[in-house]
Amino acid sequence: MKRLLFAMILSLTSIASHADKLSLERIHADPSLSGPGVGHLKMSPDGSRVTFLRGRSDDRYQLDLWEFNIKDKSTHRLLDSKAMLPEEKISDAEKARRERTRTAGFTGISDYSWSPDGKQLLVTLAGNLYLVEVAHTDKARQIVTGDVIDPKISPKGHFVSFVRDQNLFTIDLASNKETQLTTDGKGTVHNAEAEFVAQEEMDQTSGYWWAPDDSMIAFKKFDEAPVPNAHRYEIYADHTEVIEQRYPAAGDPNVLVSFALVKPTGGEIRNVDLGKETDIYLVRADWSADAKEVVYQRQTRDQKRLDLVAVDAATLAQRNLLTETASTWVSLAPRPHYLEKTKQFIWESERSGRNHLYLYDNQGKLLHAISSGEWGIDHILAVDEKAGKVYVASNRDAVTDKQVYALALDGSTADKPVRITKVDGWHEAQFSNKGEVFIDTFSDPATPPQVSVNHADGSLITWLEHNELNSTHPYAKYKDAHVPKEFGTLTSADGQTLHYSMLKPLHFDPSKRYPVFLSVYGGPHAQVVTRAWGDFFGQYMAQRGYVVFSLDNRGSSRRERKFTDVIYKNLGKNEVEDQLVGIDWLGKQPYVDAKRIGVFGWSYGGFMTLRLLEAASDKIALGVSVAPVTDWALYDTHYTEQFMTRPQDNADGYLDSSVLTHLDGIKSPLLLIHGMADDNVLFTNTTRFIDAMQDKGILFNMMTYPGGKHGISKKSHNLHVFRSISNFFDQHFGVTDVEKK
Repeated sequence: MKRLLFAMILSLTSIASHADKLSLERIHADPSLSGPGVGHLKMSPDGSRVTFLRGRSDDRYQLDLWEFNIKDKSTHRLLDSKAMLPEEKISDAEKARRERTRTAGFTGISDYSWSPDGKQLLVTLAGNLYLVEVAHTDKARQIVTGDVIDPKISPKGHFVSFVRDQNLFTIDLASNKETQLTTDGKGTVHNAEAEFVAQEEMDQTSGYWWAPDDSMIAFKKFDEAPVPNAHRYEIYADHTEVIEQRYPAAGDPNVLVSFALVKPTGGEIRNVDLGKETDIYLVRADWSADAKEVVYQRQTRDQKRLDLVAVDAATLAQRNLLTETASTWVSLAPRPHYLEKTKQFIWESERSGRNHLYLYDNQGKLLHAISSGEWGIDHILAVDEKAGKVYVASNRDAVTDKQVYALALDGSTADKPVRITKVDGWHEAQFSNKGEVFIDTFSDPATPPQVSVNHADGSLITWLEHNELNSTHPYAKYKDAHVPKEFGTLTSADGQTLHYSMLKPLHFDPSKRYPVFLSVYGGPHAQVVTRAWGDFFGQYMAQRGYVVFSLDNRGSSRRERKFTDVIYKNLGKNEVEDQLVGIDWLGKQPYVDAKRIGVFGWSYGGFMTLRLLEAASDKIALGVSVAPVTDWALYDTHYTEQFMTRPQDNADGYLDSSVLTHLDGIKSPLLLIHGMADDNVLFTNTTRFIDAMQDKGILFNMMTYPGGKHGISKKSHNLHVFRSISNFFDQHFGVTDVEKK
């Protein structure tokens, strides 16, 4: 479960008496109010240009491929998706994959990659593959048709690989010969793919891995026959489809997984022994720098143990490099980062209670810690072996920020990293292969996303997209009505620090008392209180006269394990307790009308909205819950069991964590919203809730969306969702425009 991301907005402090205010229609219209957006940034192998996907001026969701030439600082469109394919048809399998990656609302070019020599690009468009000569982009060559997923150019550039019809294929680029490497993919058997929970919960977007010398491919194979076949009714405006989806709910059997090696030219498939225990997760795989070993990560079903295992590619002999254990759960680590010049690798671990880096030799011997102390890293960005530096992302200086830091590979600066990005706020960085330069996407509550190319020391090379908020910016006419975002901290019952953000109403008058729009997520793997570009809808509500408030409760991400582990075996208890700390604090503020505090949340936030109403309808005047989990026994194995264990092992925890257990507490008005084709939080969660509420005679309002998936991404539906939310608040709180009471 991943937090749904809304459109992003700018916070400015100036206020004009006749400033234009945001409307829901404008928020959802083109061009984007955030300015010219760039995404899927990649640097060419020679570092001479940066490529990116950008929405069209007349349709921000139709993506074309652009490039920025660093030498002459020119920007132009490389590939026009409309010219390449005027009418785009996307298969059901591709639609489902895009739901997993939260890109369901986009069309056009969905993915691309550089060839190692930088002369070609591999482009994916509506499931078809195109090979493009960079020097002749008008002559894009379609090399594969059909329902193709996960295409890759091999590390040395000799092959293109892809998955089609549940089997793995390669194309030899010298001869254009297509080879089918596996043949048994059909029915419940899938080759070189990531299974549902791996895509949804493990950030596993691929099911196969190339050796760095092009000699071999390691791939996952799974059989989902043991997984219960959920018959879902996807209700559309004009028809209903019965979908058979292998959905492993908590406690159910998972897929049977295996692991194998094959040459890219075909031939014998050699199976790797994953051990006697078959009820496991194969969560990661990779190769050593010399291509002699393939390394995989095996996690136990209870997620308390993770083994990093090396396999000799020639003999298939195995050895365990290291083991991570925890009394609650072991968080999944990225792949080990193998060094090219030494037989060593870098490993991320939370064993100290914070996420830090450790250097191992290739035999699994710990050499030293690269980072340490009362802070943690987010992830590795790059390694410059020549300079002896590791670049990481972290919130070391502020929990609400993300910055780039440099650490010495020899561990000499383990608790003294050098900060590379100097401006406070949020930096998303992408480094070149060797770590010499990086692309930085920066924003803060007063700055729209700005993209620059920088030297490794942080000095500016050039702007890729300065995105200045000048008179021509799409947001220019609304900036004077924009409300600044404030940040603060509160304290949980066990003494830990809780961060919050707040927007006060437009034309704020401290002598008045305002209603509250409390936006909650509250779940693991997410952080909502950040000094980054804010969301348009929150700003819209502040401009209508609401105090807009969010708080990151215990269990949310980018914090130490002491902060996250309190939710173990009971979801909703501590999270609700922390959100009530925020609500109680709000109720004591002289500018807040404590009788008009409402809560809104989506996905885990929808679950939290219902649990908050159950626990404190005396303090919460209304709630809007979108796509909520109502019973954790209905949600998938890996996510749910990570925090709750299996239902058969934690019956009391599941009972207490279920929304259905506490329905009598719901006394305040409720608007329930759900897409009628949701394949993530199944619509069954809502039908169970409806039935239970009706049995108890509890009245509530409801809005459903035919064909709507988890994100309800259809443009007209998405606009309708937010209009329904704001209207529900307005009607109950008596808000007509800017709050006047």
